[in-house]
Amino acid sequence: MESAAVNNYCNNKSSNENDVVSWFEGVSENAGWVQIQTLRRILELNHGTEYLKKWFKDIEIEEVEGCALEALYTSLVPLSTHADIEPLIQRVADGDTAPVLTQQPVTTLSLSSGTTEGRQKYVPFTRHSAQTTLQIFRLAAAYISRVYPTKEGGRILEFIYSSKQYKTKGGLTVGTATTHYYNSQEFKIKQEKTKSFTCSPKEVISSGDYKQSTYCHLLLGLLLSDQVEFITSTFAYSIVQAFTAFEELWKELCIDIREGTLSTTRIKLPKLRKSVLDIISPDPNLASKIEVNCKELEDLDWFGLIPKIWPNAKYVYSIMTGSMQPYLKKLRHYAKDLPLVSADYGSTESWIGANLDPCLPPERVTFAVIPTFSYFEFIPLYRRKQNCNKVSDDFIEEEPIPLSQVKVGQEYEIVLTTFTGLYRYRLGDVVEVAGFHNGTPKLNFICRRKLLLTVNIDKNTEKDLQIVVEKGSELLTSKAKAELVDFTSHADVGNQPGHYVIYWEIKGEAEERVLKDCCREMDASFVDHGYVVSRRTNSIGPLELCIVERGTFKKILDYFIGNGAALSQFKTPRCTTNQVILKILNVCTTKRFHSTAYDQIKEQINTI
Repeated sequence: MESAAVNNYCNNKSSNENDVVSWFEGVSENAGWVQIQTLRRILELNHGTEYLKKWFKDIEIEEVEGCALEALYTSLVPLSTHADIEPLIQRVADGDTAPVLTQQPVTTLSLSSGTTEGRQKYVPFTRHSAQTTLQIFRLAAAYISRVYPTKEGGRILEFIYSSKQYKTKGGLTVGTATTHYYNSQEFKIKQEKTKSFTCSPKEVISSGDYKQSTYCHLLLGLLLSDQVEFITSTFAYSIVQAFTAFEELWKELCIDIREGTLSTTRIKLPKLRKSVLDIISPDPNLASKIEVNCKELEDLDWFGLIPKIWPNAKYVYSIMTGSMQPYLKKLRHYAKDLPLVSADYGSTESWIGANLDPCLPPERVTFAVIPTFSYFEFIPLYRRKQNCNKVSDDFIEEEPIPLSQVKVGQEYEIVLTTFTGLYRYRLGDVVEVAGFHNGTPKLNFICRRKLLLTVNIDKNTEKDLQIVVEKGSELLTSKAKAELVDFTSHADVGNQPGHYVIYWEIKGEAEERVLKDCCREMDASFVDHGYVVSRRTNSIGPLELCIVERGTFKKILDYFIGNGAALSQFKTPRCTTNQVILKILNVCTTKRFHSTAYDQIKEQINTI
């Protein structure tokens, strides 16, 4: 196929819903071939860059045939991490206009959220980044509309937030990837193509104050409640956060709806006030209706809030996998029988896969890799034997393989080569191949690779922690009128023996005996062999459960927002070594409990 035809094949921008599905069916049917062409396009675009010249030297990429190019590339260019390319990105940020990573000048840098590794990272953002975001949103909308059709011209209640942008020393614009997208032409095009329009004007999205933006999102969503077709945010956390705020704000919101005003105590930003006041008008009947519904909902602990207030909403749409899974219980509480649809799989570095089965619950969702967005490799991973010595993580890895060679049931770490200047970049995400859609793999997200609780020879992943916390929270709910709001953890190695510390914020009251039982249950629920052996021999101390005061995790959110993160991008860190976060947690701790799960075994050992 000629180059122009390949570009056509890989970048169909037709507005017709069936066309975007047909486009994906085509590229997924020939995913292996499309991947080779995607790699060729990336290398042809950027072959003159400093980074690629270092490895390819005088080799003419155009003269190398498909499969040979794939083999040549992976043999010459080494695997990389962000630490490897960070000095090069910093040069670009400082104003170096030479083609360092990309042939085209980079004018914008994305910031990762910083909630995974404790600090934000620069990642190049280009027009291609915005275009792929538009394409995956259109693709997702096409598949969702087959199951949950919505009215053309309907409204979306979107809890979306931009962060503040700033300039680097070299004049490049820096902000989160979501901020760049919301400011792009593609965001406007997305609404036109999908025939669905957000309730809030751009001034609400980009106010820079998430509390004021949330109030306005809710107010406008209420005023347009009969027109709202679905509710969405980037992460499930943001939706839960918004409706938790609604429980406290509904009376003030009803006053504003009744009088056509905007709270002067809540909303202080002049541009934000003007943009909202230009839209709203008094609606006493709607205010009275919402008041009646909210009084009923209060008696039900807000169960079924979403369908009660937004009766025409068809579903709730957000990223609900990985670190978002702990929020599903609360989200289901608000949604009642309304379907929860898991959004697509991506990262600041690249979009990866689309959810083609929107009717599946989030716990069972898979993501079909989109082979035109980046060139993907997969590092086969194998769990280490339980009696291994201490190592950096719990996987043995093999050499990376291309997308066309992955196998069902195997776990892999994803490696990216992108149009934006990342080459054989280790993403750090662990996925499992659950099946195939035509010729492209469907991935199940497992965990972040380096997020480990470890003290000795123990290795517990984010997923292991979530399972343990879920067991503890089930005990909390069954034995007390309380629920888990949020949690994080820390491996305390400052005191010997080292031990795990799990921080809980809870809503409601729980007796100390119940919390002691929860602590014991979590400690006993870790099944990692290294942990169990270490606990039995007391080389790891008893698990510590710390109960923090209400609002503690909002303080952590405020810390990240204050350092440039956007609410749309925020994820509560599940395992942290960040000293600022630990200080917030420890200052706000009101009760501490230590597990007795292994006390009997210790007594037996001491007797011997």
